[in-house]
Amino acid sequence: MADSARIQLFVKASEDCESVGNCPSCQRLFMILLLKGVPFTLTTVDTRRSPEVLKDFAPGSQLPILLYNGDTKTDTLQIEEFLEETLGPPEFPSLAPRYRESTTAGNDVFHKFSAFIKNAVPAQDDALYQLLLRALARLDSYLRAPLEHELAQEPQLPESRRRFLDGDQLTLADCGLLPKLHIVDTVCAYFRQAPIPAELRGVRRYLESALQEKEFKYTCPHSSEILAAYRPVVHPR
Repeated sequence: MADSARIQLFVKASEDCESVGNCPSCQRLFMILLLKGVPFTLTTVDTRRSPEVLKDFAPGSQLPILLYNGDTKTDTLQIEEFLEETLGPPEFPSLAPRYRESTTAGNDVFHKFSAFIKNAVPAQDDALYQLLLRALARLDSYLRAPLEHELAQEPQLPESRRRFLDGDQLTLADCGLLPKLHIVDTVCAYFRQAPIPAELRGVRRYLESALQEKEFKYTCPHSSEILAAYRPVVHPR
């Protein structure tokens, strides 16, 4: 039975080893397990030291790592698929999005952000920032466009009122995107004084909705963890 399985999730530890560190893939799986409502053990691993806790079952593997009844799983996407298949209805909720577009919305934002924030040539900053803004604007358009089920209830609805990518409930799509989007907002605000613009109402609403959900808020690393992770790769301006 899935509800009696022994599930252990190993994630990156914070700088002080007291809480979770900055790792969007770790947060992704942490969110999924909380949303599934299944009992599991969370272990934070200090990656700066030799992670002795992992040497017996996953030597050399990158975090996150899942142990399911003693079986080691190390690929984040495969773990996500495994959890969705294994912990499914009727015992556990399905987290699969209804709309295929929800799974790809915003999938280029983090790449554009990384190019912008790690750029070493100041003259290229504006062009790279514009590419990031364009990616965010495409995500904003998706979040503000009413979905089929919304239009079925209100055919003349001018703008979506949904809280998340696929509706009013968090799905696998949100577990993948929200940890990265939170990093984008936090890092750009601090190092470039350029948080995600207020004019992107859909994206801002999306982040605010996420912060009201314990599955997102509880799994978020502290802002200082995110900034510490990026400080070595951000060139001063």
